[in-house]
Amino acid sequence: MGLVTNSKGLIDMRCDQHVLLTPKQMALADQEAVYLGVPAFDLMAAAGQAVAEAIMAKWTKRPVLVMAGPGNNGGDGFVIAEQLRQHNWPVTLAFMGHLDNMSAEAQAHAKAWKGEWHPLSQTLLNDAKLVVDALFGAGLSRPIEGQVQHMLEAVAQSGLPVCAVDVPSGLDGATGQALGVVAKADLTVTFFRKKPGHLLFPGRTFCGDLLVRGIGIPAKVLTDLRIQTAENHPDLWLSDYPLMKQDGHKFHRGHVLIYGGQWMTGASRLSARAAQRIGAGLVSLAVPESSWPIYAAAMLSVMVKPLAAHQSEHAFQQMLNDSRFNVVVIGPGAGLEGNDKHRVKHAVLETLKCGRACVLDADALTAFSERPKALFEAIHDACILTPHEGEFARLFPHLSEQSGKDKLSRAKQAARESGAIVLLKGADTVIASPDGHAIINTNAPAELATGGAGDVLAGFIAGLVAQGMTPFYATAAAVWLHGEVANEFGVGLIAEDLTDALPNVLQQLK
Repeated sequence: MGLVTNSKGLIDMRCDQHVLLTPKQMALADQEAVYLGVPAFDLMAAAGQAVAEAIMAKWTKRPVLVMAGPGNNGGDGFVIAEQLRQHNWPVTLAFMGHLDNMSAEAQAHAKAWKGEWHPLSQTLLNDAKLVVDALFGAGLSRPIEGQVQHMLEAVAQSGLPVCAVDVPSGLDGATGQALGVVAKADLTVTFFRKKPGHLLFPGRTFCGDLLVRGIGIPAKVLTDLRIQTAENHPDLWLSDYPLMKQDGHKFHRGHVLIYGGQWMTGASRLSARAAQRIGAGLVSLAVPESSWPIYAAAMLSVMVKPLAAHQSEHAFQQMLNDSRFNVVVIGPGAGLEGNDKHRVKHAVLETLKCGRACVLDADALTAFSERPKALFEAIHDACILTPHEGEFARLFPHLSEQSGKDKLSRAKQAARESGAIVLLKGADTVIASPDGHAIINTNAPAELATGGAGDVLAGFIAGLVAQGMTPFYATAAAVWLHGEVANEFGVGLIAEDLTDALPNVLQQLK
């Protein structure tokens, strides 16, 4: 069930409900459906009917302004208008473009509309109580300007409810970026499969409630589309999830080694407890000798190993020679003051040198901000970087939010350049692999914005990798579980709650 590739580099279609299609891939899916015998006229009719049914389910009967554009999105608009008219809704249709320039199926549906149409005009909003945005679809590639820009601005300022067809006009379906002005929708109805732009911010905000409706495209058209992106869901990784075995024991479930700092002792302890709670058989903390009593007194079932101040680097290196440690976490609370930064960098490079799987977070990332290439040159394929946007910008300054590139592209490029799994955090967390595959997570409530949540996430990832999950799927599973626990817990969440409440979510998953 995982998001895996076969010999042709295609995503396993057993989880096809969660794949995300770029606008170009969606266009190819439409073409392939027609090739397989589904008439383009029928696809457009089904799309328009699906939107009309969604409108009638959500809103009571009221005057509707349908704005139809010059392409197939506009063809959908004509179908919607006619469907609503047949159900006795008062419909005004505004059409921009020329009928002769539309596709044959769009022209046919336009001619089937029984009412009149008007040129696009802001005055049409005066009598409307609902607006249907069927101007431009997800494939728009240039900013909206001129009359359409003014019309969308007027829609946004009117406060009227909006239903968008496919995506709100002006939204890039591939990136979630706004191409000029976008009128926020209350409801967006898209077809067959979601697009990245529906999930990435700010696109997700513009879409409002999102419905996906089938319109007759067979799932087998996905096979040749070389899909590389999916929405995070247990279906992607559950078959790889390490479930307890009756005849298993703790040594079967891996041993996580966590590098602890001298002063911020809570961060690595959160990671340790999270790794335990998600199922790692054993967890050890390697900590400065001076802080050992603090760690040892707080951790009951975690082994706390002191690192003598005069030989801490050598002592940690010696620990790595123990092959029973199959995952190492470095970064949470590790410290960057004084000689701490040098020790952290040394710990990271030694961990990578010995080929151990590792999760690098927080201070382990910032430690390399002056020379990120030194980190990238040492990375192997079992390394996971977990930056938030600030840490990401320190390692990849050319890919920061200010670069103008969208989040999905930035995460994918960072994974290629570094050779690591890159988890770019946020409300639309992206997990990207060096081979180009990516998962977008939407399961992240606002309550996760609390200190220590990232330390817990690092521990979740390490605990799953320790038990045998591949780094990519372990990261996706940990991110989803992290969000699901927050959803279950609700308001008042603090980082400690994430580990304590995890068993309830795991029980449901089981």
